[in-house]
Amino acid sequence: MKIAFIGQKGIPAKNGGVERYVESLATNLKALGQEVLVYNRRDYADINTYKGIELISLPALRSKNLEAISHTFLACLDVIRRPVDIIHFQSIGPSSLMWLVKIFKPRTPIVFTFHCQDYYHQKWGFFARLYLRLGEKIGCALADQIITISKELTEYVIREYHRTPIYIPNGADLLDKIPAQEIKKWNLEDGNYIAYIGRLVRHKGVHYLINAYQQLAPDKKLVVVGDGAYTDDYVKELHAAAKGDKNIIFTGNQSGRALAELYSNAYLFVQPSESEGLSIALLEAMGHKTACLASDIRANLEALGSAGFTFTNTDVNDLRNKLKLTLSDSSLVATKAAEGYERIKSYFNWPDITSRVLEVYKETKKD
Repeated sequence: MKIAFIGQKGIPAKNGGVERYVESLATNLKALGQEVLVYNRRDYADINTYKGIELISLPALRSKNLEAISHTFLACLDVIRRPVDIIHFQSIGPSSLMWLVKIFKPRTPIVFTFHCQDYYHQKWGFFARLYLRLGEKIGCALADQIITISKELTEYVIREYHRTPIYIPNGADLLDKIPAQEIKKWNLEDGNYIAYIGRLVRHKGVHYLINAYQQLAPDKKLVVVGDGAYTDDYVKELHAAAKGDKNIIFTGNQSGRALAELYSNAYLFVQPSESEGLSIALLEAMGHKTACLASDIRANLEALGSAGFTFTNTDVNDLRNKLKLTLSDSSLVATKAAEGYERIKSYFNWPDITSRVLEVYKETKKD
């Protein structure tokens, strides 16, 4: 079976949960003997193959509102002429162009993964939010099958669109501890820092974390890993808030071994988001056997269960108190780290998730 992925920035992933999702799913599908084609934005990764996966690099307009849609438009035109068995759209914005494929390639089944309700993210303006809602409606109306990555989104699609999607969560790999080598350039060592890993956009709540951390002024450093996404003002705000604090370190985007070391050697991973689909960064921290503290939004509770720490969403005081608790009890932190790892093994491991997605492809193609 040949599967084409449309809607992601590209692989190998540099940032973003959708890119991590596509990379992990595509490489696992390839390991199961499937043919996989992934559309890349040329400025993101202009290469032809990655781990046996065919990559098609196409241009995109460099604009917050037009980059994703311009690239998706070109990908739709390209996939129409290719012999593929399944077209797998990612996210609600790119799905706004699903009709184009339906018109010119009506016999090829389309699967749509509903990752999150992006129109709630503060970086988008009024018209962009309207367009994202339109994309959601088109994706939920035209896709032959919908995959939802959280129970909250599953319930939403049933309630709003009267369709029954297939719930298949995001996943993570189970990884052994990676010794600190590359991260020593930031004077980081095993267990001497707290980590945030993700995009620097306001709904991720990094400003809450910096505020709470500064109130405690602990010995452990705070490492902020990631860059903005057309959110330069917010990035400047974070740097200004941390100015003069030598223990707050901004690393920018990281990948490969450096990223794995940052996950693996953190004393604690913090996910302070106001909203999420189902955070791959949170799952990956658990898969690295790193203890996690997250806001108590429903998606984070679904990921963590009881295998981690939570604080009241947007409440800096509660976040400060939970940080203080974790910093004072290393044995409890180690216990939660082990529990999180077992939770990934049981519910969120990529081989099982990939097998479930492959079954969706087979059933959809059969229909």
